Amino acid sequence: MCAKKKMIYDSDEWLLPYKDVIDRRHRMILDLKDRLSVDGSLSKGMNNHMYYGMHRDAQGRWVFREWAPNANKIYLIGDFNNWKRSEAYALRPLGGGDWEIVLPAMFLEHGALYKLYIEWPGGGAERLPAYVTRTVQDPVTKQFCAQIWNPDKPYSWRHKKPGKRLHPLIYECHIGMASEEEKVGTFEEFRLNVLPKVADLGYDTLQIMALQEHPYYGSFGYQVANFYALSSRFGTPEEFKALVDEAHGLGIAVVMDIVHSHSVDNEAEGLGLFDGKEDLYFYTGWQGRHPAWGSRCFDYGKDETKYFLLSNCKYWMEEYHIDGFRFDGVTSMLYWDHGLEKVFAGYDNYFNQGVDENAVAYLALANVLIHEMNKDAFTIAEDVSGMAGLAAPIAQGGVGFDFRMSMGVADNWIKWIKEIPDDHWSMGEMWWQLTNKRKDEKTISYAECHDQAMVGDKTIAFRLMDKDMYFSMNKESQSPVIDRGMALHKMIRLVTMATCGDGYLTFMGNEFGHPEWIDFPREGNGWSYKHARRQWSLAEPDYLRYRYLRNFDKAMIGLVRQEAVLDDIPELFVQDEEKKILIFKRKNCIFALNFNPTTSFTDYGFAVPAGKYEVVLNTDENEFDGFSRINTGEVHFSVHKKSANGSGKYDETLYLYLPSRCAVVLKMHE
Repeated sequence: MCAKKKMIYDSDEWLLPYKDVIDRRHRMILDLKDRLSVDGSLSKGMNNHMYYGMHRDAQGRWVFREWAPNANKIYLIGDFNNWKRSEAYALRPLGGGDWEIVLPAMFLEHGALYKLYIEWPGGGAERLPAYVTRTVQDPVTKQFCAQIWNPDKPYSWRHKKPGKRLHPLIYECHIGMASEEEKVGTFEEFRLNVLPKVADLGYDTLQIMALQEHPYYGSFGYQVANFYALSSRFGTPEEFKALVDEAHGLGIAVVMDIVHSHSVDNEAEGLGLFDGKEDLYFYTGWQGRHPAWGSRCFDYGKDETKYFLLSNCKYWMEEYHIDGFRFDGVTSMLYWDHGLEKVFAGYDNYFNQGVDENAVAYLALANVLIHEMNKDAFTIAEDVSGMAGLAAPIAQGGVGFDFRMSMGVADNWIKWIKEIPDDHWSMGEMWWQLTNKRKDEKTISYAECHDQAMVGDKTIAFRLMDKDMYFSMNKESQSPVIDRGMALHKMIRLVTMATCGDGYLTFMGNEFGHPEWIDFPREGNGWSYKHARRQWSLAEPDYLRYRYLRNFDKAMIGLVRQEAVLDDIPELFVQDEEKKILIFKRKNCIFALNFNPTTSFTDYGFAVPAGKYEVVLNTDENEFDGFSRINTGEVHFSVHKKSANGSGKYDETLYLYLPSRCAVVLKMHE
């Protein structure tokens, strides 16, 4: 007799009232998977990208297909026919809304520009194909065109994929703003100049933003028009493949920030009114428009939409050897109100009529497909709602994400820094907010990502030190503001990493305290790139303090990897509200942090397992711009004495010197 499979409500009694909803959604997901699969494989059934769009057939002819059920007539127009509609380039209807044209090989060549002209009842207009894999923007007219991309020599992959990431250490990046020059950076520049920095720091995963083509650069890549097209503003497909390949050679996985939460409303570049109707891929009425983003919302219940988006996941994995995806805007997908101005208090929010269950099912199917294609691939959900089961296995009634972003951690750091004086920070609240997560789900924590520094906000470094960063970041300056900011910057990162659920993330440049904020070129700033770049050179001179923050970040990442710290869960030892001390153990390391802004403590005792303890990292080292009040390599021994400070299960006490605004990490040797 088979044992009953364990569901998420079996380990969480608070979910039991929603058992029927969870079971119904689970059946919906499994039924859809069965219906859309071929030979039991969902991946085998998702090949729209191989049928639609521009392809070469076995005879070398060009075959182009499009789905446009409301169209009366479709023409292929381009520089090969002077952009004129002619019967020689008219698509023929195949039925079911599909259209096709077959052209001899000599009719089109690599680099040729083209569009569709679609006629429908009452109108017609130029359109870019829905499955277009390359678009380019005219520098004068700013219009986008599809481009034939068929180089003589296809890219030859050199390196194997890097394997599974149980605890990813993620370096979030944006190719365009990775240049120090005031311009749009390129894949090649990133590969040559930035990728070595990532490898040197020790991060094992790149999370790359803005890869899907987007007409407005300032959208940070979140207003996608062409879902299958790699953004040409950063370079060619071969150049991006070389970047991914080299990352793999360095043992770095590449995760794509994929946008399936909405589509730009544009008609000339995107899917808006593609064949004259608004519901080709989108919901109609209020459900089809995002009130805050001004974009179109996908109809996840429509089979054609599911095929479009699921094939999109497969395409990026096949074509570019992507190792996983961070799904953007998951909260917006899950709820009809998109989670706007909503407080998610209580499980009822996740299991009522306000949830778009079509979106829940789509996300589950995407996870099935991705893991079918590559058992080592991993997915991350960007969700602020905390929906139960989102990062739980599908077999247990979950949605199947490997990780979810722990977005509340960064929000709390901003709140504490902005609103609460240092000497009023609560160690109890800090511990709770940093470690609060569902036991059945894995999370990625971060002190700040790109979000925290967007226009109107600041990086943590700039929030801590503000204008003093312009004048006092040289080593010779005497500035209590800078001293405070440097100390807390290191401590905030260390405690966030050390308490994270299952992975850690930083945004590029923030490891060395990148100042100011992020602001893409726009009319309001005179189309300036000044804040849409990374000033890497700040971290090079030894007379500037940025270098020492980078040194610490590298040492911190090295420690977590060397000691496999994230293989275990954190165990709280001390949360001393009066003295502002937080101490906890993880794996075989003890993390002791003194957040007190003014007071150092000698012989601070707390209960520990018996053993010898070696200082393996401390934020106060000279190479981290500290005051050298503690020496790395110092050895301390526990004393056989019961301590009232800390866990009652240990009979030994460890005494430490804990300087103010300082963190120390000790490795236990039994």
